[in-house]
Amino acid sequence: MAISPAVTQPPARKKPARLDKAPELRRKHTRERLRTLGFLSPWLVGFTVFFGYPLLATVYFSFMHYNQIQNPDFVGLRNWKYVLTQMPLFGPALWNTLWLVVVMVALRVVFGLGIGLLITKIKAGVGFFRTAFYIPYLAPPVAATVAFVFLLNPGTGPVNEALSAIGINAPNWFNDAAWAKPSLVMLSLWGIGDLMVIFMAALLDVPKEQYEAAELDGAGAFSKFRYVTWPSITPIVMFAVVTGVVQTMQYYTQALVAGKLASGVTIGPGTVIQPGYPDHSTLTVPQLVYQLGFQNFNTGAACVLSLVLFVIAMAVTSLLMRKRAGLLTAED
Repeated sequence: MAISPAVTQPPARKKPARLDKAPELRRKHTRERLRTLGFLSPWLVGFTVFFGYPLLATVYFSFMHYNQIQNPDFVGLRNWKYVLTQMPLFGPALWNTLWLVVVMVALRVVFGLGIGLLITKIKAGVGFFRTAFYIPYLAPPVAATVAFVFLLNPGTGPVNEALSAIGINAPNWFNDAAWAKPSLVMLSLWGIGDLMVIFMAALLDVPKEQYEAAELDGAGAFSKFRYVTWPSITPIVMFAVVTGVVQTMQYYTQALVAGKLASGVTIGPGTVIQPGYPDHSTLTVPQLVYQLGFQNFNTGAACVLSLVLFVIAMAVTSLLMRKRAGLLTAED
């Protein structure tokens, strides 16, 4: 009798290790995402509360008629049309703001870099000069502006008296529309200590070996600055320019205080003073926003002005930060 061979069952296939570990990998990735989200949560909360929500609310109220008392009413593009085509002070305020952005930011960067270079080259008395240039930056903006208006007073100011003593016909500074904005620029240059410290740190971080190699190649002072110093501090210069543009777009306190003090109007309870003295030469867009929103209670128009300022600031910043279009190179 023939015995049939035993039928052997094929061994059961084992699931690939990759499939067995798939749920575990998903749980691991989920834990990593939650951990990352936990670390980011303070920034996300701050961004949402202090930037996201205010920006959306500003866009919302720009299409509303809202006096901060009654419920807002939808008016469409009426606020935009009023601000862009009918508001007489929008043009001068925008021009003054852009003028300050171009002139003030450029001179602050050049002046701060020059002071930083000078102090890094001084062999003796570095601490004294560094402190002397930095202390004015610590002065509160209102106090510094009051002091400058007093120093540049055309009638009793010591600056004009000193210039008259040497035969120079001094200008009226804050009382002259042609000199009001340059006077504000001088005030900003007086408090240049913040940029001086930043540029000093960048200059001291440039490797000395590169200067030594440039000297061996016969490079002079200008060539060493152009080919060694400037490429090394370009990111810091970009930082100074971008932050300066953003800060100057919000220029408010110094221009307002200088105009009020120079006008000679006594400020008391209930006193309402039109900003921009003299002849709207110191009027900036942030002052106009405050006047519309908190004095005239025209919140919709104030939101439109804020959005215009925001768009301009973002456009300028994006233009500056484009590689090969601003100060940064492709390698940065």
